[in-house]
Amino acid sequence: MLVPMTHSLTLIPGDGIGPEVTRAVVRILAEAGVPIEWEREEAGLVAVEQFGDPLPQRMLDSIRRTRVALKGPLTTPVGQGFTSVNVGLRKTLDLFVNLRPVFNLPGVAARFGHLDLVLVRENTEDLYSGLEHEVVPGVMVSMKVITRAASMRIARFAFDYARRHGRRRVTTVHKANIMKRGDGLFLACAREVAAEYPEIQHDDRIVDAACMHLVMRPETFDLLLMPNLYGDIVSDLCAGLVGGLGVVGSANLGHDAAVFEAVHGTAPDIAGQDAANPTALLLSALMMLRHIGEEAAAERIRGALTRVLADGQVRTRDLGGRATTTEFADAICRELAAG
Repeated sequence: MLVPMTHSLTLIPGDGIGPEVTRAVVRILAEAGVPIEWEREEAGLVAVEQFGDPLPQRMLDSIRRTRVALKGPLTTPVGQGFTSVNVGLRKTLDLFVNLRPVFNLPGVAARFGHLDLVLVRENTEDLYSGLEHEVVPGVMVSMKVITRAASMRIARFAFDYARRHGRRRVTTVHKANIMKRGDGLFLACAREVAAEYPEIQHDDRIVDAACMHLVMRPETFDLLLMPNLYGDIVSDLCAGLVGGLGVVGSANLGHDAAVFEAVHGTAPDIAGQDAANPTALLLSALMMLRHIGEEAAAERIRGALTRVLADGQVRTRDLGGRATTTEFADAICRELAAG
C-alpha cells in the first residue's frame, strides 16, 4: 500500500480575521485527508510585535525551504508606517506572477452570471517598485519601472497558461497611448510573445476602455495580461463582478516559490467574532493543492463548497446568512465526510 507523501508547507495566518479564516481552511484540508505538515510563521502586525519586523527573516527562510505558503490577509498601513508586506514578499521571493481566476459560484449574488476570466498581473515592478522621493517640499515623484525582462517573462507565462488551460484569447491591458515608452515596451513584449502562439488570439485594450467594457460586457474577455498597477485595480474590479473579494482566490508564483493568499483585507471591525467568510482563502488553498499535485482533493473540496453554497442554508453574513466562520467550515466538512 502506498503511503501518501506528506507536504511540508508554510502557513502565515495574517492579521485581523486572518487567523480565523486560516484555521477554518486548515480544518477543511485536514478533513479532505490532505497530508500536510504546517510551518506556522508570522508576518505583518503580529510579526512587528514579536520580532520588530513585518517581514521577518525566519518567515522568508521557511517559504524558501518549503517553496509553498498559504497566507491570510495582512495589514498595510495607509500613508505611513511600514511598507506593504505583500509587495515585499513578492519582490524578495521574486514572485513575478499574480494569478487570479474570477468565476461565478452557485448561490452567490453577482452582477453577471457564467463568468470565467483569468487575470495575469506582473508582480514585481511598475509603480510598485517603491522608488519615490521628494523633489522639493510639496512635490513627490514616484518612478514607474517597466523592463523588457519582466515584461517578456510575464507575457510568456500568460500565453503558456492559456495554452495549457484551453484559453482562446489573451488581451493585454495598457496605457501605451500616453506612456509610450514604459507601457509601450510592455505591449511590444506581449506582441512579440504572442507571435509564438499562433493558436491563441491576441488583442489589446487601453486600461480605461478595458474597465468600461468589463463592467458592460465582461463575457467578451478571456485572459487579461497586465502590468502591476493596472492588474491590482482591474483584478479587484473583476472580483466585484462575481460577488466581491470574499469569493475569489489568488496565487503569487515564481520559479522557486509560490504564495497563495486571500485577496481581501483584514476586516478589523469583525476580527475575533467568528464572522468572516473563509471562501476566498479556501479557493486560494485549492489553487495551492493543484500546484502541489493534489488535484483529486482540490476537486472534492470544491465540490463540497459548491454544494454548501448552492444549498444556501449555511452562509456567512457577507453572503446574506447568519452562519459563523466555524459553522460554514463545519458544513463543508460534513459534505466531505458524506463523500
